[in-house]
Amino acid sequence: MRKIAEVSVTRKGQTTIPISLRKKYGIRRGTRLGVVDTGKGILLKPKVSILDLAGSGSRFGTVAQMKRLLDRLRREDV
Repeated sequence: MRKIAEVSVTRKGQTTIPISLRKKYGIRRGTRLGVVDTGKGILLKPKVSILDLAGSGSRFGTVAQMKRLLDRLRREDV
């Protein structure tokens, strides 16, 4: 059976994700979350950051090409 955690929502719409779930899913300060309306509730999913992808495309281009791609992704991430 799934363990259900209860949290409250502040007047600003903020809530705190329990530490056990933050550790389990690698959610740290600054982690961006995608919010999905499933029709039955709200699903929060950690989004992949540029740092998570570092080195993953090295076989697809030169260092200069990868630098240009990363610079473009950084501009889009702001």
